[in-house]
Parts: sequence; C-alpha cells; structure tokens
Amino acid sequence: MAGTELEDVCAHINDKISHVKKILQLRNLGHDPALKNVFWKIKHEMTLLNDLLNKLELEVQYQEHVRNSLRELQESLNGNYREIQNLKKNIPPHLPKVIQSCGVEPNNNPEEQLKITSSEHSKKTPKKQKTIKEILLITSDEFDNVPAYMKSRLTYCQINDFIKEMNKAVTSKYKIINLPKKSMNSSIRNLYHRFIEDETKDTKGQYFVVEADIKEFTNLKVDKRFHVILNILRHCRRLSEVRGGGLVRYVIN
Repeated sequence: MAGTELEDVCAHINDKISHVKKILQLRNLGHDPALKNVFWKIKHEMTLLNDLLNKLELEVQYQEHVRNSLRELQESLNGNYREIQNLKKNIPPHLPKVIQSCGVEPNNNPEEQLKITSSEHSKKTPKKQKTIKEILLITSDEFDNVPAYMKSRLTYCQINDFIKEMNKAVTSKYKIINLPKKSMNSSIRNLYHRFIEDETKDTKGQYFVVEADIKEFTNLKVDKRFHVILNILRHCRRLSEVRGGGLVRYVIN
C-alpha cells in the first residue's frame, strides 16, 4: 500500500517537472528572433478577430432590437385584426340617418348678416400651426461612416432612439412658445419666459434646446454617453452648438 502511494507521488512530481520544462521552452521560443515575425502575425490576427467580435456584438444587438420591434408590431396588428373582425360581426342592420339642421329665418339686415357670416367663418377656419423643425434620424450609411472611435459600443438604433427623445424636448418647447399667452398658466408662463431669455441673436429663427429643456421634457441623462452621441450628431451635421451666457444651445441644422 505504501509502495503504491510513493509511486503516485513520484508520478505527480514528474508531471510537474514536465509542465515546468514546457513553460521554459515556450518562454525561450518567445526570445527566438526567427519566431518574432510569427508572433507579430498572431497578435495582428488576434486584434482583427477582436474587432470582428465587437462588430458581431453590435449586429446582434441591432437584430435583437429589430426582432423586438417586429414582435410589438405583430402584436399591434393582431389586436387591430381582432377589433376589425369584431366590428365586422357586429355591424348594425340600420345605421342612423343624418338629421338636417332646421332652417334659419332670413335676415333682412345685410350688415348684420355680414357680421354673422364672418364670425362663422372665423370659427370654422382654424389657424395654421407652425411646423416645428425636428432632428432627422441618421441613416445606416451615415452610421457606417462615423469613425469607430466616436461610436464606441453605441448602436445605430441607440442613436436614433436618442434623437427621438431630443425631438420630444424640441416639440414640447416650441409648442409652449407658440401658445397664446392668455391660455398659459403660471408654470407654463415661467417656462415661456425662460425659453425667450435663452435666445440670442445667433439663434434667431433657429430651433434649439438647452440642457434644462432636455431635463424638463425627457428622461435622458446628461452624462458621458450623452455627450458622445452629441458628438456623433455634430459629425453627421444634425446639430451645431451656440455658446454664450453660460449656456450651450444645441441648434438643429
């Protein structure tokens, strides 16, 4: 029994010695000038492989986002289809007839009739609302042309989701600016005055937001990732900056 244990110990020690010899051989190979070129090629291939894996990871994230979007769209379409089928099965046999309004006695006073007509016309014709300029989503080609050091690990969809949030801030801000002042309550009026104070001669006629607007109307965090994406949007000529008075104004191009 003791002899068997001694043989096991000897075999274990011999294995350790063999491993140490292999390690020493590999270390010596690393100093061999003839093999340095081979090691450099292996290092280069490992770098290319790492870049390929990073691109593959981004593509997987993008495909997962597309899959989730398609799944939501399918659920929405299924819901609409069920509603249509339900409406189709429950069409009433007789639809209500349109009841014509009673006639009004003619007015013999032309001036009074003109006032009534103009008043009705002003009620029926809504005021044309101003179109609010928004940031255009970036295309896949534009994303591909953004330098890799700018993109970091950001995906195409993440940048466009960021743009959608920024557009919420732009739309909310300029809807308030376009409101009639009489319809504003005190909190809206305070926002309105702040918006006007943020404007400068360089932003006249332009649409822009500041960090306070982004915090007011979105859930975006003004952190390192926020500024990385802004740098990409400037590169894609979606935004430009106007500084002054301690504020950075993000102007839509």
